[in-house]
Amino acid sequence: MKAKQVAIFGLVAALLGLIPIGQAVADDLLPPQQAIQMASAQMQDKMQDKSFTKDFAKINQFVNDVIYPHTDFDKVSELVLGKIWKTATTDERARFKHEFQTMLVRVYSRAFVDFKDWSVRFLPLEMENGATKVVVKTEVIQPGIQPIGVSYRMLLSDGEWKAYDIMIEGVSLVTNYRSTFASEVETKGSLNAVIEGLVKRNAEALAAKPAANS
Repeated sequence: MKAKQVAIFGLVAALLGLIPIGQAVADDLLPPQQAIQMASAQMQDKMQDKSFTKDFAKINQFVNDVIYPHTDFDKVSELVLGKIWKTATTDERARFKHEFQTMLVRVYSRAFVDFKDWSVRFLPLEMENGATKVVVKTEVIQPGIQPIGVSYRMLLSDGEWKAYDIMIEGVSLVTNYRSTFASEVETKGSLNAVIEGLVKRNAEALAAKPAANS
């Protein structure tokens, strides 16, 4: 499985609670880990509704509603654009954040439709008192293949632990997207042109039937 595909699955599965975790285990987790699994029961209920998984519009809205409280999209957007963020206008920053979030949510929604037999193992987490940033390490497990290391860079924002990056076997999702967008800005000549491209791709993907590729 390609790193990007694993990254997409890893974030949607663990962050949104697609991976079932027993209550006894959940009670033993530290706050940043609990933030990753807290939506588990809600997602499990949705997975039981087969008609729900056939309605991509509903899935997309549901995923957006669940992922937003647990992800710092302001931080993600800033890190993804890197130095481009510093020269972007307030309007460009807002538009990029919106379209980038839309892109991630629709891709995660496709992963939700294709979700199958996975589970997760939380690795020990050592936190210093007063810590505001941590790396939560997990392993994603599927029968017949080696465990995949999935780590979440998280920060404490307004009293809530939120994810702002995911690393798959050491490969950062933020770093990958930063390279992609830097290349697109160079090719297209401006951040605004890249944003317009995202607007078009998002509109086309959201208008497509559920079976279509994102």
